[in-house]
Amino acid sequence: MDVEIKRNKGAINRMIAAAVVIVVAVCFIFYFTKHHSREGVLEIPLPKVIVQNPQWKEMVDYVTQTGTLVAYNSVDLVARVEGYLDSIEFTDGTFVKKGQELFVIQPDTYYQQWVAAKATVAVQIAANTYAKSEYERQKKMYAQDATSLNNVEKWLAKTEETDAEVQKAVANEKIAAINYSYTHVNAPFDGRIGRHLVDAGNLVGHGTATDLANIEQIDPIYAYFNLNELDLIKLRDAARANDFKPEDINQISADIKLQNETTFKHRGKLDFVNTGLNSSTGTLEFRALLDNKDYALLPGLFVQVRIAVSKPEKQLTIPDSAVLYDQIGPYALIADANSVVQLKRVKLGSIEQDMRAITQGLSATDKVIIRGLQFATPDNKVNVLEN
Repeated sequence: MDVEIKRNKGAINRMIAAAVVIVVAVCFIFYFTKHHSREGVLEIPLPKVIVQNPQWKEMVDYVTQTGTLVAYNSVDLVARVEGYLDSIEFTDGTFVKKGQELFVIQPDTYYQQWVAAKATVAVQIAANTYAKSEYERQKKMYAQDATSLNNVEKWLAKTEETDAEVQKAVANEKIAAINYSYTHVNAPFDGRIGRHLVDAGNLVGHGTATDLANIEQIDPIYAYFNLNELDLIKLRDAARANDFKPEDINQISADIKLQNETTFKHRGKLDFVNTGLNSSTGTLEFRALLDNKDYALLPGLFVQVRIAVSKPEKQLTIPDSAVLYDQIGPYALIADANSVVQLKRVKLGSIEQDMRAITQGLSATDKVIIRGLQFATPDNKVNVLEN
């Protein structure tokens, strides 16, 4: 009995101790809150944002589209005569010069055929010379009644026949010379050659032309791109405003940048405009011509192409990273005079070096939030810091 009483007293003591601890904790929290909340110790700090006024800059409106680079010249080198490929005179993937020998196809056979053809020409010329001489002699003899008219006519026919044989022999000699020239495949222009498609020792040109390699001229280089109908109208209006005629197309500049470049540092000129819009895509094909001395541009690369459609004029600009988008369209966040975030719908202009022109929606005195956008919520207060 005494043991049970002791157990109950111990349990009661533990409960009293726990209650005392809870009461002390509540009192501490009440005291801390009452005496320190005014100092902001427990107040959640306002999110910090950095703001900047829109800046006036001279900007140009552009039409911009994605394009593809295409070689200025591209030729598939083929075997135009039948024979065994004797040698390959280049290193795969290197730059070659116009006229440089690239492939040699069994030249000895075709050289001897050329020599034989030249010999035939000499024989026919000799026969023709003799026929003409005999014809002149027969005419003189006929005038002296020393031969018949039949002989004169026979040698006249022989002269005409040997004339034709000479022409035939000369033509065959030219064909033999051409065929011999085909045994040496040379570069048609300065360019870069791909890998060889046939190894030395193989029979080529048997029945059909055999592809040997591809060579491309990439300096200069083309950029092909398509403009939609609205951009096309803008470009046409800009051209008319500057009194450009169709023959002045090569005076219109086109700026190019690669996918990893931040600026349009490659400048070319428009070179070609197709005759009409593609009915399936509603776009018109354009082509720009660019210098490529350092071979930085390669066929097949995707590029951004832009063409100016206005003269430089001052416009308000903000960092492009400060422009946000939703289903309605682009907008910017500003901090008003009470440091409350406000949403403003904007109309965008061109972009230059990461600065976006704003044609409508902002004033020069607006404090545009450029950093801390993830913490800025419309109608909520923020801690504003000037850039």
